[in-house]
Amino acid sequence: MQIADLGDVQLHYRIDGDADGAPIVFANSLGTDLRVWDAVVDLLPAGLRVIRYDKRGHGLSSCPPPPYSMGALVRDAERLLDFLEVRDCVFVGLSIGGMIAQGLAVKRLDQIRALVLSNTAAKIGTAEMWKDRVQMVQAQGIGALADAVMERWFSRGYRASPQLQLWHNMLVQQSRDGYAGCCAAIAGTDFYTPTSGLRLPCLGIAGSEDGATPPDLVRETVDLIPGSRFHLIRRAGHIPCVEQPEEYAERLTAFLQETGHIG
Repeated sequence: MQIADLGDVQLHYRIDGDADGAPIVFANSLGTDLRVWDAVVDLLPAGLRVIRYDKRGHGLSSCPPPPYSMGALVRDAERLLDFLEVRDCVFVGLSIGGMIAQGLAVKRLDQIRALVLSNTAAKIGTAEMWKDRVQMVQAQGIGALADAVMERWFSRGYRASPQLQLWHNMLVQQSRDGYAGCCAAIAGTDFYTPTSGLRLPCLGIAGSEDGATPPDLVRETVDLIPGSRFHLIRRAGHIPCVEQPEEYAERLTAFLQETGHIG
């Protein structure tokens, strides 16, 4: 476990693989920490410098007072990559992590050479929806919405397995302020125009049973970027890297090869 002190926030990060390898950076979803990528990381080929981090208010990172802006979340990622001297990475963003990926690619193309936008969109939900969720979390805690979140996160089959309890526990153990802060960031984000100006390799990944960012929404966003690719993972919800890690890693590895990131 390592921490990057960026002044107003301290980010927990982890690096696996080859210290001198081609960098790949993973940004996780709302209400999760970097362990959401464990199974996929274990399946990636050799020769990669694999970087994961907990965004502010999540996991073992610090939790500044909410609300947060998407600009702050993008700036956190930007400063972390500068701290780690990362250039020309492939950035894999899941859900809110995919929004961070879009914002960072617009701002710092020197840091990102290719994008993977997983279960995300240029705009997710409505400001009113996120405002209601913030109010519920602040009044009743994350546990009040945990069951509904599990339905969006996972397919029906996975929800019947004992493994579901792990992710339920991960969600409810996140910081209430951190969760609410990131909800506010999503509420204020509409990246349709900036994302449509991007010109870099992009892979979109969606889950067939995703109740948060349905496949058509993901496809609509990646289609904003000319030449992008799209892959649908069946029998998976909002977090296919957990439900179908083999297929996720296989498609990700193929993208790394197609873009020349690995041989």
